[in-house]
Amino acid sequence: MSRYVLRRILEAIPALLGVTIISFILLHIIPGNPVRILLGNHYTAYRAAILKRNLGLDKPLYMQYLLWLWKALHGNFQYSYVYNRPVTALILSALPHTLELVALAIIIAHLGAVLIGTFQAYYADTWFDQVITVILYFFYAMPVFWLGVLVIEAFAIHLNWFPTGGITNPNNPNPNFWSYVYHLILPGVTLAVVSVAGWARYMRSTMRETLVQDYIRTARSKGAGEFRVLLVHALRNSVLPLITLFGLSLPALFGGALVVEEIFNYPGMGLLFWNAALDLDMPVLLAIIVFLGAITILGNLIADLLYALVDPRISYT
Repeated sequence: MSRYVLRRILEAIPALLGVTIISFILLHIIPGNPVRILLGNHYTAYRAAILKRNLGLDKPLYMQYLLWLWKALHGNFQYSYVYNRPVTALILSALPHTLELVALAIIIAHLGAVLIGTFQAYYADTWFDQVITVILYFFYAMPVFWLGVLVIEAFAIHLNWFPTGGITNPNNPNPNFWSYVYHLILPGVTLAVVSVAGWARYMRSTMRETLVQDYIRTARSKGAGEFRVLLVHALRNSVLPLITLFGLSLPALFGGALVVEEIFNYPGMGLLFWNAALDLDMPVLLAIIVFLGAITILGNLIADLLYALVDPRISYT
């Protein structure tokens, strides 16, 4: 197992390096001038030249990349143009909030997908299955930003059950744990609902295939109850595709968090990336892109390892 993990990590290095090269080039050819944005109304040719030299933007592009890569390999992602703070410090302050949001979304999405997909497969081709399918397609096709607006309008403004955004109540100088949870529910549910719609369809499909297998008929013939057949015999094999989706969906969840955090003004990686994109804060943008690339590679590795844990027939040597 350890040799397999090491081999996968070594294989991931060229991919991650390619991500940094492409991202670096794209960020430097997109329209916009970070120097002009930073200077604002104080822009002059003289000040722009000084600032470009201080930021290292006067060097050739390949030289800028090599200098950035050398520092990044040593854990130095430089300073933010806008916040004038180390990029690593900015990410470490925002990352826990995004991890909380994504973790809640994963828990809700997986539990919801397993329950919905299982019951849809058990009652396949009935009115219940058809109604749930229509509802799932409705949410699957809905853009996450629009869903977030509807959720705020319904549950925060009209019903006044939850806050419209933020991470805590600004009027409360000493928020407790439940205050953080209270502000996390709406963005977490919004991010999870879009994922549930797609994952439940996978769960329904695999569960239907599992329920017609010989070992399921054998379990029923031995007198096993339907509840035991579904949870003990069928669910373990049917949940394998969700494990793959878990690894592959991590980048999508972090990408969705970008939109959700901006809508709910939730101070995580997504909001940090959004603000950095508006200000062309390239060191922050590059660091977050590298982080997402690493998350993508890590997600695939986690999915492979979880496969072996769930299905003992799979082994890695």
